[in-house]
Amino acid sequence: MQVRVLGCSGAIARECRTTSFLVDGHILIDAGTGVGDLTLEEMQAIDDVFLTHSHLDHIAALPLMLDAVAALRHQPLCVHALPETIAALQQHVFNGVIWPDFGRIPSQAQPFVRYAPLRAGEILRVAGTTIEVLPARHTVPAVGYALQGSRGWWAFSGDTGGCPEFWQRVNQLPLSALVIETAFSNRESALARRAQHLAPETLARELAQLSPARACPIYIAHTKPSETELIMQEVREFDAITPHGFDAPHDIRWLSAGDVLQV
Repeated sequence: MQVRVLGCSGAIARECRTTSFLVDGHILIDAGTGVGDLTLEEMQAIDDVFLTHSHLDHIAALPLMLDAVAALRHQPLCVHALPETIAALQQHVFNGVIWPDFGRIPSQAQPFVRYAPLRAGEILRVAGTTIEVLPARHTVPAVGYALQGSRGWWAFSGDTGGCPEFWQRVNQLPLSALVIETAFSNRESALARRAQHLAPETLARELAQLSPARACPIYIAHTKPSETELIMQEVREFDAITPHGFDAPHDIRWLSAGDVLQV
């Protein structure tokens, strides 16, 4: 399984694009601004979009992508998300004011987009890929995802604060790679707690719940562009002194747009 990182930043700047991952050319995990780097042909090939939650940095490109390729498609694009996320899209985006209601255009019988509600714990088989919906805790209803590849599972936390349920399930999966957010530096840890995001000190507490049996590369995502270097420095400093039962610090890496992970 190939996971192409279209965007993984917590905000926009030059060469910084917000969250979106393209899996094997047909599945999109979140639809942030990184989608804009795809060609029309690449966007047209996407049949399923899985959203973690309703915040703008994770859905910003969805209306524009639909507008770009809707007339080229022969079937609706399927958007998989929590019922609350779907309701937010319908009320605040595809509402005829911010953007046309592609759930009713060109007709209710044959719309450009259809919605597929999901729930944490659900396991789906889509385009030959097994996808599990993982728990997350954020300021709006949210989930993460785990996708099974030939080498193991690729797990993505989505946006989340502390979430023991996430680690309970992740510790049962043979991980190949883990992508986890760390949106703020430690100097903004109070804001991180209010926003239900992680900072390096809280990331350390979260990684303490990862079983040593699940050791794998850990990719840090969703950093603010202005703080990325500081966040990564703090993450490595914390990890070096708190290996949490591992023989050595975790294999922690910074994730960037353009990376391709083989899972």
